[in-house]
Amino acid sequence: MKKVLSISIILISVTFFIGGLTLAYLAINTDFFNKEAIKAEVAPLVDKAEEVAPGVVNTLSAVADEAVDQLTTESVANNINAPITIYKNTLANGWENLSREANINFSGFPAYDGQTAMIIDFSAQGGVVDLRSPQPLDLSGHNLLRFWIHGGVTGGQQLAVGLVGEDGQIGNTVAINPPYPNDWRQVDILLADLETGEPVYGVAWQNTSNGPQPVFYVDEVAFVDELLSQDYANTINTNLTLTIHADQPLYPINPLIYGMNFADEATAEELDLPLNRWGGNATSRYNFAEDATNVGSNWYFENTPPQHDNLNLEDGDSTADSFVRQNIRTETESLLTLPLTGWVAKDSESCGFSISKYGAQMSSDGWRPDCGNGLLTNGQPITGTNSEDTSVTSDPEFAQAWMAHLTEKFGAADDGGVRFYDLDNEPMLWSHTHRDVRQTELGLDEFWSITEAYAAAAKEADPAGQILGPVVWGWTSYFWSDLDVKEGTPFWENARDRLAHDDMELVAWYLRQMARYEERTGQRLLDYLDLHYYPQAVGIAFSEAGDESQQALRLRSTRSLWDRAYVDESWIAEPVFLIPRMHDWVNEFYPGTKLAITEYNWGGLEHINGAVTQAEVLGIFGREQLDLAAIWSPPKHDEPGMYAFRMYRNYDGQKSKFGDTYVQAESSQDDVVSIFAAQREADGALTVMVMNKSHIPVTVPVTLQGYSGGNSAEVYRYSEANLQQIVQMADQAVENGAFETTFPAMSITLFVFPAE
Repeated sequence: MKKVLSISIILISVTFFIGGLTLAYLAINTDFFNKEAIKAEVAPLVDKAEEVAPGVVNTLSAVADEAVDQLTTESVANNINAPITIYKNTLANGWENLSREANINFSGFPAYDGQTAMIIDFSAQGGVVDLRSPQPLDLSGHNLLRFWIHGGVTGGQQLAVGLVGEDGQIGNTVAINPPYPNDWRQVDILLADLETGEPVYGVAWQNTSNGPQPVFYVDEVAFVDELLSQDYANTINTNLTLTIHADQPLYPINPLIYGMNFADEATAEELDLPLNRWGGNATSRYNFAEDATNVGSNWYFENTPPQHDNLNLEDGDSTADSFVRQNIRTETESLLTLPLTGWVAKDSESCGFSISKYGAQMSSDGWRPDCGNGLLTNGQPITGTNSEDTSVTSDPEFAQAWMAHLTEKFGAADDGGVRFYDLDNEPMLWSHTHRDVRQTELGLDEFWSITEAYAAAAKEADPAGQILGPVVWGWTSYFWSDLDVKEGTPFWENARDRLAHDDMELVAWYLRQMARYEERTGQRLLDYLDLHYYPQAVGIAFSEAGDESQQALRLRSTRSLWDRAYVDESWIAEPVFLIPRMHDWVNEFYPGTKLAITEYNWGGLEHINGAVTQAEVLGIFGREQLDLAAIWSPPKHDEPGMYAFRMYRNYDGQKSKFGDTYVQAESSQDDVVSIFAAQREADGALTVMVMNKSHIPVTVPVTLQGYSGGNSAEVYRYSEANLQQIVQMADQAVENGAFETTFPAMSITLFVFPAE
């Protein structure tokens, strides 16, 4: 150390001598054990001095090398608490890379706070990153292993960390939080959790998934000495806190967000289901007079009776009548779909592409072999069909006749009858889903003409009925008409239909049209902006849970509902932030319009991962002030996904529910543990829903700010420990508005705090 100080003094003297350069001191901010890092700190001064005094510099360099060499060998003895750096910009001198089934680039980018980082790519299950020193490490002056990790584009990697012994064996390991996508996180692991009493030669990261994992980054790896409490021991808890602002009830949560499409009566009864939708492609051509529909491209463009497997049909009732009657029995609001295509089914037997009429086709229905899929054997679509093969014309008066039938039978919307009506289903796909009767793409002008006529007719038939539109299918249809999309990629570069309408996004233009209609007539036609949304990442919507990487993606993808910074991990490849985007559109173009998502599905409903994801989605709906939603389609009664709904609608079997006034709550790491809170109007209870989205238990401190109620809370949990029921746990004690608890891996936990 004395020699290094001497170098500093000599350099200061030289710089003053050669030109009045000022050097207050030489501060070595890097690792004491890294000779190259020390020399790098000195290098700028040496370069400057070399310009004018090369002879002096040569002498100084020799002295500096000798001093640095001595410092390298004596530093441990002089300062046993100094950090032992394993990697910062480069692997430390003498350390070896003995990794297995893992590809590592030690000069990667992005770096956390330096020039480079380690890029790690696990090529197979069981891969290990093994970084090892040739000599045993003296860790007596250190208590933590610290490093920074970046999840790359996807994040969510499943990893465990351990210390390596002389023979390469890995001792105790600690699983770490799945890293963030596109961001860095500090990880601290107490050495007490890793050490086994054997000499330590290195550190290892293990691939704990069932196969290869996406690329991730690690930087600034070191053993350090920090004064931390024992509560900091488990890595999964690093900086993770939950806070509930019990004194800040903010806004109502609309119960209609817990709706479903075609829920059976048992489900509706058990959940006190707020909303049941009669929707989908098969309702676009429903003929109430014949009780028949055409299912379109869903199944060979066939006319059939409507699906009624779960309905108790009563004498004199159509299938739609029985659907509404069931909803009345369970006190569930009905949402019906008004057909707008101009055609409805004429019977229950015909099909749109008869093979005997239009020739051989690529496939046909095995049960009705004359019904083809509308594609010739060469793959070309059949054109020139006759819509009257399957259908009869319908118009706004036909829609009014159906509504008149419904109001006569069940009462008006404000008198116990059907309250909600969708303006058809996914119109920007009609030229595909119903191409037997419509083979031209729908443009904005025709779309508005149809919408205006039918919406006005519906309001005339039942003024209290609530109208939802435009009911478009997903991402591209939020911005462009079918007439634009037909041009093929890249249609967005010259979207002529959109350009002809002030170059406005379809939804924005639609809302502006509605606003202008009301300005002109004094009548509001649209009550809810209704969009469908299916996450577009591969293997999510309607898919099984998949492996751990797929499960992590499913959970992350829920951020597309709200996070303006989250780049969708699909072909969309840009932020979706769906519900805030809907709010933005409404606030700018038609204030007062409510928000609905009448079809969505995140998949995995057969698995705990799907249940946790569904619970997350329902929490987001409430927090982001969505007004109405309906999952397509409901999970089965015994599936984990159904328990997500039960946690909100019937957690104790007595129809007790999550609160209905949102309360501010936040997690410091909501990608690991998320939280939603609400006050229940019926009894004033504070309800708090917590999802552990990781694959390991998480112990977290919870703070209730502004809460002065009881000193304990009821606890209800759904987890892998029992997938067949929600379990009431022991009450959670609360002391001075705080407590600490452990959430099992991949679980949903509900706390019910008594009213103050």
